[in-house]
Amino acid sequence: MKFLNGFGEQAYALLRVVAGLLFLAHGVQKFFNFPVAFPMPLNPMLHAAGIIELVAGGLIVIGLFTRPAAFVASGMAAVGYWMMHGSKGLYPIVNGGETIILYCFIFLFIATRGAGIWSVDGAKK
Repeated sequence: MKFLNGFGEQAYALLRVVAGLLFLAHGVQKFFNFPVAFPMPLNPMLHAAGIIELVAGGLIVIGLFTRPAAFVASGMAAVGYWMMHGSKGLYPIVNGGETIILYCFIFLFIATRGAGIWSVDGAKK
């Protein structure tokens, strides 16, 4: 599709911003019960996950300290997958872990590539 040629940087920036916003929304739900209440009490592990979701998600959205934030978010998603979903079956479609696996690999990709355009990190250059 030739009409998409030349839009790779913009598409990547949109991926970074949207993934960061969606990750941030998980932390907002945990701590602020918005837009719906979080369905369980926060134990220390969920509390830590919520802090990572809020901080790393926000940093990824604005593109500040993007590589380390995305690396931490990727690791948290990997741990979350194995702790919450992996014990319910091997396949993500069975154990409900498709979303968290996508976060893990999207954030790993962002950690390797950096912030790109439309970012605080990119404005420093």
